[in-house]
Amino acid sequence: MSEGLRFFRKRDSKRGLFIWIYRLIFAPVALALAPKYLLKMKRRGNSEGTFSMRLGVGVEDWRKVEGKRRVWIQAVSLGEILVVEALLRKLADDERVEVLLTTTTSTGYALATEKYSDICDKIYYFPLDFWPFSRKFWKRTRSDVAICAETELWPEHMRQARKRGVPMVVVNGRLSDKSFRYARRLSFLFRGHLRCIERVLAISEHDAERFREIGLPPERISVTGNLKVDVDIGERFDARKRAELKQGLGLGNGFVLLGSSTWPGEEAALLRAFRSLRGSLPNCRLMLVPRHAERRGEIRDLLEREASDLRCHFKSEGAPETEVDILVGDTSGELRALTQLADLAFVGKSLPPHKEGQTPIECGLLGVPLLFGPGMSNFRSVHKGMLESGAAELVEDEDTLVSRILTLAVDGRALEAQSKRQREWAENSRGSLERTLEALDRLLDA
Repeated sequence: MSEGLRFFRKRDSKRGLFIWIYRLIFAPVALALAPKYLLKMKRRGNSEGTFSMRLGVGVEDWRKVEGKRRVWIQAVSLGEILVVEALLRKLADDERVEVLLTTTTSTGYALATEKYSDICDKIYYFPLDFWPFSRKFWKRTRSDVAICAETELWPEHMRQARKRGVPMVVVNGRLSDKSFRYARRLSFLFRGHLRCIERVLAISEHDAERFREIGLPPERISVTGNLKVDVDIGERFDARKRAELKQGLGLGNGFVLLGSSTWPGEEAALLRAFRSLRGSLPNCRLMLVPRHAERRGEIRDLLEREASDLRCHFKSEGAPETEVDILVGDTSGELRALTQLADLAFVGKSLPPHKEGQTPIECGLLGVPLLFGPGMSNFRSVHKGMLESGAAELVEDEDTLVSRILTLAVDGRALEAQSKRQREWAENSRGSLERTLEALDRLLDA
């Protein structure tokens, strides 16, 4: 037996060992987590048909059309669904292509069916990543190219793609600090399995280097930039529309401070800043948009405890009858619209002890001046680019956040200057969509 053949058999043996270990572990772990998952699904609602799709039996046996290439795009949740919109629409316009879109969360599925039913040939929930369910889904949907958004590297999904000779592509590829730590520790086990991935189109050189370090061949990795910067931001409100919406939401016509995708602890910090700000801007308003709408009960407790003297309203309860001091945006899919009503924003999950950060991109694209904390590891390249161009400000802790809000809110010239730099940053950061489509086009032609 030649040395080359021995090498490939050894590599395939390791890949097979990994997938069987994964399969043996998956079932008991899934059973242990099932009660928590079912409770979350019940809280969020809209679970009808979910199980059958996730088991692979609630999908139809989808026959191929001669001359068409079937592209499967997996976008885990609402955020990723919005990120792939421009890519979806470009692929849907391609006469060679049929589009299958899957998502994991109920909010992602609801948004996908609402926005993309007219351009996607099929929309389903992503199957549970267990051999019989994934195999059944693949067998019925017959995809030719599989695209995963960001970090959707499910081992069984990857295995089924390789078994069928289907190229798998990671678009907007990134590895968070946590994912990278785990991947590096276990790379000896699944390094060979990563070869199921045909291409990684990484957000930045930093992310590309991380993929190389965990074992992906360098020739399969390229940097295409961040698709989130190339999203169609939708309707941009003029001054009249903005004023109408503010009045309808009870925000009056004064200064609006936004907490964008906040996490526990950050609402209290913003409430403290808001109370201080009212000393110089009596008509200012606070708008809190938590990352997870189901935290409304926790936020209600905070406001009842710390802001009982203020008029607070939750958007899920309908239009307020009078003007409010604090509006809680506890509805899904409306952050872009609400962001346009803000004069200054803080991006959540970025103050200690949080480390990962929520996206600052929408504020940047809409020209809303913004602050974020030091914990922005999920948006490392964006965070760095914004700071270098002066399109955002970093605050190290809660005290600095309060101080900068009080200073910036009364400095109209500073706010306008940052808004201008954000528009310049957005313009200079575009181009990822074209580079991603160019890479995919070569696969579709293959």
